[in-house]
Amino acid sequence: MAASTFSIAPMLDWTDKHYRYFARIMSTKALLYTEMVTTGAILHGRGDYLAYNTEEHPLALQLGGSNPVDLAACAKLAFERGYDEINLNVGCPSDRVQNGRFGACLMAEPELVAECVDAMKQVVDIPVTVKTRIGIDEQDSYEFLTKFIETVAAKGCDDFTIHARKAWLQGLSPKENREIPLLDYDRVYQLKRDFPKLNIGINGGIKTLAEAKLHLTQLDGVMVGREAYQNPYLLAEVDTQLYGVKRDIISREQVIEKMLPYIEAHLKTGGRLNHITRHMIGLFQGLAGSRQWRRHLSENAHKPNAGIEVVREAVIKMHTTAESMQD
Repeated sequence: MAASTFSIAPMLDWTDKHYRYFARIMSTKALLYTEMVTTGAILHGRGDYLAYNTEEHPLALQLGGSNPVDLAACAKLAFERGYDEINLNVGCPSDRVQNGRFGACLMAEPELVAECVDAMKQVVDIPVTVKTRIGIDEQDSYEFLTKFIETVAAKGCDDFTIHARKAWLQGLSPKENREIPLLDYDRVYQLKRDFPKLNIGINGGIKTLAEAKLHLTQLDGVMVGREAYQNPYLLAEVDTQLYGVKRDIISREQVIEKMLPYIEAHLKTGGRLNHITRHMIGLFQGLAGSRQWRRHLSENAHKPNAGIEVVREAVIKMHTTAESMQD
């Protein structure tokens, strides 16, 4: 599979299989990522941490871990389950992740990361990629970044997504690490110039497709995180604007209609409505009446017997509010 032009970042508690199904309705081309899944969860957990909907392809599994043997075992399982890519997390700065010796702290151990990538590549026939930062703590020089890339690329990784901020491993929360360290897009651009044969994508602070297009003049791919979740209708124009697909743009109402059968199937298995609608809250962001949409879902979707009528009522309330504001 070629480097992805546009992808949605792996986001813990956000990019679960319900969100990914929802996102896929709006874009058939965007590469979707799972939430980060640890090797321990896959190998020793009680749940099926590799479950997904077949409609989600192209789909990448993001793994958290630093044991080459365990990572290879998980990559092989994911390959057998039909995933399109394996991605190693070398960017998450949380204390819990550091205690497990994976995430951003692995930037300080490029040889180990290279060994992990090599172990996975030996057992799968799909891309093995790395998502990382531009540096950690005081180790934030360009030389530090290039040594990391060189070392990992030497073991066969040719696809990196760079979150254009460094990570502070001590003193900042994961949320603060997504906001406080300064963005340095130029450093990622320089990386592509210095490693022209590698696929280099960028992540961090990207909010519009116009911004994505600018980055794509310099780089191979763009990964969007929070904006793709909080303002998901952004995805409706990804295929036409970034991939040149000629087709009518799906409306928000059409997105909802396509979600209803999926919601009903989920409810029949004993699932709760809010497991899915929590991902749909931002669908009408910025439009008149959107507050009513959010409020009705938030106040009613969690109730024990809530069904698709809650979604339909939320749409009606939103349109009624919007019409009254125009009068």
